[in-house]
Amino acid sequence: MEIGYYPGCTLKTSARNFERTALAVLELLGIKAVELSEWYCCGVNFSQVQDNLMLQLAPLRTLMKARDSGFTRILTLCTMCYNTLRRASLFLQADEERQRIINDFMDRGAASYRGDEVTVIDLLTLFREIGISEIGHKIGRSGIDLKVAPYYGCMLLRPREVAVDDASDPTIMEEVLQSVGCQPVAYPMRIECCGSYQIVNEPAVVWQRTRLIVESARQNGAEVMVVLCPLCHYNLDSVQLEIQRTDSRFQTLPVLYLTQLLALLAGIGEGNDWSLHSVDPRPILKAKGLL
Repeated sequence: MEIGYYPGCTLKTSARNFERTALAVLELLGIKAVELSEWYCCGVNFSQVQDNLMLQLAPLRTLMKARDSGFTRILTLCTMCYNTLRRASLFLQADEERQRIINDFMDRGAASYRGDEVTVIDLLTLFREIGISEIGHKIGRSGIDLKVAPYYGCMLLRPREVAVDDASDPTIMEEVLQSVGCQPVAYPMRIECCGSYQIVNEPAVVWQRTRLIVESARQNGAEVMVVLCPLCHYNLDSVQLEIQRTDSRFQTLPVLYLTQLLALLAGIGEGNDWSLHSVDPRPILKAKGLL
């Protein structure tokens, strides 16, 4: 099966571990992700102001390019991109006047876009369509005994109209982890915000959030954490070393993309650049026979 694929900016740079392993895992599952020949930055954040129509141009232009390329659905791996593109699509669908104004600013000669021609989906939704049991059959490995803390963060679950699972008690990542032979760890901070872009202006906020999230996972037995958001990965991974420099008692926890773990379980060793990790995950992965 083929599906249109929108990578976004970060997956070509600091999150290339995510893209490479995700595409390899999808291929193993019979999915060919076809990257759009032309795409734009999603805009990173959905506008919090209802009348800021110009901020919707970048995500909606990408959706138009997807439609013009013959795709009715596009997959996004980055949760920031998913949230922004999906909300922009719903934003346009909700109001004909918005459609008229925004289309006036689009490429000359392009057919008007209503917002409903292309559906934006995330990786977990695609996993559900493939089937959790099928993922377990093709990727699962017995005897791993790896305790994994799934971290959802904000963008997959908020706001409710774009949530991929129950916003207060999601289970999809746990189901995937269990199907492939890992032990998902339940911990209360798995749906809390990591601090997002506060790392730029208020790093102390992210330090506090990271500490709470990591310690919550560790206290409940986690040996590694998995995420689906490049910004969450940056905050939860790199900030741990900053915390440890000021408090030697703080115990770090390796942070991987979910697809990195799935790829290793499937025996796909290539695609990882371990230098992109601040907290080195290789010791625990080697101890579990995954490297």
